[in-house]
Amino acid sequence: MPTYAVAVDWLIFGGIVVVLVLLGVLAQYKGWIDLSAKNSGKGRAMGGAGMMAVDEVFHPTAYEARLDQDRQTSMPAPAPVAGDGDRDVYKGNVKIEL
Repeated sequence: MPTYAVAVDWLIFGGIVVVLVLLGVLAQYKGWIDLSAKNSGKGRAMGGAGMMAVDEVFHPTAYEARLDQDRQTSMPAPAPVAGDGDRDVYKGNVKIEL
């Protein structure tokens, strides 16, 4: 009789694991979480992309610091001002000076 109880315990544990994995897949599919790091702008997933998702939940200060560091190291294109003219955009040439 004790072997039946042990088998049922493992069955319950396995069922909980399967439900959690399915919830994770559903959350990824619905867009509630992002474990692929496709929004990081690097073109491919970074090695610590999964760790960033864990930091977002369990260590939000480190996650926000890493996002802020990424924002500071990326260089955005300069915004046009009113006196710049059209910069030959309508001719098919775009020249941006940094």
